[in-house]
Amino acid sequence: MISVVAKLPVQEGKAQEAIDMFKALLKQVATEEGTLLYSLNQSKKDPNTIVIIERYKDDAALAAHSATPHFKEFSAKLGGFLAGRPEITVLNELDVTFK
Repeated sequence: MISVVAKLPVQEGKAQEAIDMFKALLKQVATEEGTLLYSLNQSKKDPNTIVIIERYKDDAALAAHSATPHFKEFSAKLGGFLAGRPEITVLNELDVTFK
């Protein structure tokens, strides 16, 4: 499994617009084969920081997600909301537990 944590600084006053864009993207991501989790989060400490937690079946699923037309369109629009460079961390998931 592949996990991704994407930390996105959003411009002051644009957090809700960015959240709304992400919510629309979530509906499209839900149809992707191999995308297991796509979680939209907002920092409690800094509400202008959006954090996306992603989980993919494998590297091919992550590559497929990044290549979808809806993700490319979303990425082009997102640049207008960012206050800085996103911090993207890609991880090899070693173990997980659910309750």
